[in-house]
Amino acid sequence: MQGRSVAAAARQLRRASWLQAQRGLSAQPAPADDGMVEVFVNGQATKVARGSNVLQACDAAGVDIPRFCYHQRLSIAGNCRMCLVEVEKSPKPVASCAMPAAPGMVIRTHTPLVKKAREGVMELLLINHPLDCPICDQGGECDLQDQSMVFGSDRSRFTEVKRAVSDKNLGPLVKTVMTRCIHCTRCIRFAKEVAGTDDLGITGRGRDAEVGTYVDKLLTSELSGNVIDLCPVGALTSKPAAFTYRNWELKSTESVDTSDALGANIRVDSRGVEVIRIVPRLNEDVNQEWISDKARFQYDALRYQRLNVPYIKGEQGLQQATWPDAFAAVAKAAGGLKGSEMRAVAGRLADAESLVALKDLMNRLGCGDLRVEGGSSDFDADVRSSYLFNSSVVGLDAADAILLVGCNPRLEAPVLNARLRAANLSGVPVAAVGEAYDLTYPVEQLGEGADTLDKLLKNGSEYLKRFKGASRPMVIVGAGVLQRADRDAVLQKVHKLVEKADVVREGWNGFNVMHDAAARVAALDLGFLPSPRARAAKAAPKLVYLLGADDYSEADVPADAFVVYQGHHGDRGAARADVVLPGTAYTEKVGTYVNMEGRPQSTKTATASLGDARDDWKVVRALSEVLGAPLPYNSLEEVRRRLADVAPHLGRRDAVEPPLWLNGEYFKAFAEKARKASTGGEPLASSMPHFSAFYQTDSISRASKVMAKCIKARQQPVPGVRAASAGM
Repeated sequence: MQGRSVAAAARQLRRASWLQAQRGLSAQPAPADDGMVEVFVNGQATKVARGSNVLQACDAAGVDIPRFCYHQRLSIAGNCRMCLVEVEKSPKPVASCAMPAAPGMVIRTHTPLVKKAREGVMELLLINHPLDCPICDQGGECDLQDQSMVFGSDRSRFTEVKRAVSDKNLGPLVKTVMTRCIHCTRCIRFAKEVAGTDDLGITGRGRDAEVGTYVDKLLTSELSGNVIDLCPVGALTSKPAAFTYRNWELKSTESVDTSDALGANIRVDSRGVEVIRIVPRLNEDVNQEWISDKARFQYDALRYQRLNVPYIKGEQGLQQATWPDAFAAVAKAAGGLKGSEMRAVAGRLADAESLVALKDLMNRLGCGDLRVEGGSSDFDADVRSSYLFNSSVVGLDAADAILLVGCNPRLEAPVLNARLRAANLSGVPVAAVGEAYDLTYPVEQLGEGADTLDKLLKNGSEYLKRFKGASRPMVIVGAGVLQRADRDAVLQKVHKLVEKADVVREGWNGFNVMHDAAARVAALDLGFLPSPRARAAKAAPKLVYLLGADDYSEADVPADAFVVYQGHHGDRGAARADVVLPGTAYTEKVGTYVNMEGRPQSTKTATASLGDARDDWKVVRALSEVLGAPLPYNSLEEVRRRLADVAPHLGRRDAVEPPLWLNGEYFKAFAEKARKASTGGEPLASSMPHFSAFYQTDSISRASKVMAKCIKARQQPVPGVRAASAGM
C-alpha cells in the first residue's frame, strides 16, 4: 500500500510539473514569422525567403553553384544535373535548383561526393558535344568551356561514335549548330513562358532528342534574339554576326536603346569604328535582361546610307560641300525671313540636348512653330501626368487589372509586352478597347471603336464594376490614340473612365500613355511644341528645319519651302532637303533620352563619328553663330545645365520623378473643346498595326538589311506557305 501511494504521488507531481510547463509555454508569444528560412551552407548560417530553392540559398551565401538549365526568370527544369550538392540526411546528391530550402537544412557544396558527381555529369554532357571550340562563336564566353575547365575531368572515357544533329533554320536572326546542344531547354522555356510564341520544343528521347520547331518553321517572336544570350553553349548564336569576331577583341560600352520609347539598357560591343553586336544590360526597373530583335540587330544599318559630309542641292541634285558653305547656304535662305515664316520638326531619334538647342535657336530667331513627327504636334503638354506612363514600368508587376486602349504593346514595346504577359500569367486580367491583335496572351476584347468607352461608362456596365473593384487598376493608352484627329474627345472619355473607376487613388496612379518613339517624352518635357500664335497662324512656312525627321507629314513641309535636314542617314528627309547637315547616331554620341515613364537615361560614345559628322547639339550651336543668334553654351555640361533649367527632372539621371496628378481638373478645363470634337467611327488602332511597321520604324531600321530580311521571313514563316493574314 505504501509503495502504491508513493507511485501515485510521483505521478501527481509529474502531472503538476507538466501542467505548469504547458501554462508557461502558452504564456509565451509565438515567434514572429518574417517569411525567412535559415539554412546552413558549408557551415555558414544563411537566411533566404521561404519558397527559395537550395541553389538560391547557396547564391545568397556567396557560394557559386555551376548550372546550365537553371535561369532565375524561367521555370525549373532540373535536367542538366550540374548543380548537384550534398544535403545532410539525403542518401545521394540532389539537384539544388529543384530542391526547396527547408528550415535547418545542412548543405555541403565542396565534398568529394559532390566533386565526383559534377565530374560525372560533365563527362556525360561532353560525350556527344563536338570539339569545335576554335570555330565556335561562343568561344571565350561559353559556360560549357568554363565549367568543364573547373569541374570536368582531364580525359574522356568515351570511345564510341558521337551523334550528329542537323541544323535548323530558325530565320535570319538565330544561327543554329544543334550538334552542340546539351538540352538545357532554356530556349524552349523562354519561347513558351516569356515570348509566348511556343515556337520551340523537343522531339525524340535520350541521345535522339532534338530541340527544334516540330515542323520547318521560323521564329515568330519579336524577342527571339534573347535565346542567344540564354544558350549556355554555341548551339544558338547570332546569324548576322557569325564568324566576324572574338569576344576578347571587343570594347564594351554601356548605353541605351532608342528603337522604341521603353529605353532598354544595352551594351554596345565595338571593334575599331564598327559596332559588332548589341546585347542587353540588366536593369530590373526597365527591361530586366531582355531587348527586342530590332534593338539587337538593327546595328548593321550604321554602315549603310550614312551621311558623313554636308550636302547642298544644286542643278544636279545634292552635291558634297564643306561646313562653312552649308552654313552659308542656310544663312542665305533664312536671311530676311521672319520667325513666323520658319518651322522646326524633330524626329523620333532626337536626343534631349539637340532638342533644347534647336528650341533655343528657333526662339531666338522669333520662331515658335516647333513640332515632333508622329501627329501629336498640337498636343497640350501643360500637365506632365497626361502623357507619361505614370504607374512606372515596374508598376506593371503590382497591377491587378489592365485595360488597353488603342495600342499593340507586342510591336510598340515588345519588352513591356513581356511584362504584361507575365502579369497575365500570374492571374491579372487584361482587356482591350480597339482593334484586336495577337498579344501572346488572352485578352478580353470589349469593342473596337470609341463608342465602346461610352458603353463602359454606363452605370450598369459589368466590366466597369469589375475594373473598379480592383485594388490597382491600370489603363494604358497607345500612341495611336494621340495621333487621331478626334484625340481630345477620345482622351476625354478615357479620363471619365479613369475618374469613374477610381484608377488614380492614394499611392497609385493607374493612368498610362505608351509612346512609340524615343524622343517624344523629352520633346514634351521641354515644350518642343507650337506656341499659341504658331497654332493660329495660317501662312505656310518658307524654311523648315528637320532634326532627323523622316516620317513628317506632307502638311508640315510645304512643297516650296527651303528644307534643312540634320541627321545621320540618307532617308526621306535628306532626299527632300536643300541643305544636309550630317549628325551622329546614338552609338556615336553622349545624349539624353527620356523613356515613356519619364526616366532620363544617357547613351554613351561607343564608336567615333563618321567623316565630318558632328553631334547634333554642336551643329545647332555652330549654326547659331552664323545666323547671328549665338547660343550661350559651348560644352555638354553647359547644355545639360540648360536642360535642367527648362525641366529640372532631366538633371537627375536614371530616376523617375512621379508627376503631380492634375489630369482631372485639366480635362474639365477644356471639356468644352473636347465636347465639340466628337469621336469618329474608326476603330482605335495602334500606331504599329503590322509587323513591317515594327521592323522598319525609323531611318536606322529602314536602312538595315537584317530588318528587311525579317519582314520577308515573317511574310512566309513556314517555307512554301505564305502568311494567312497581314496581321501578327
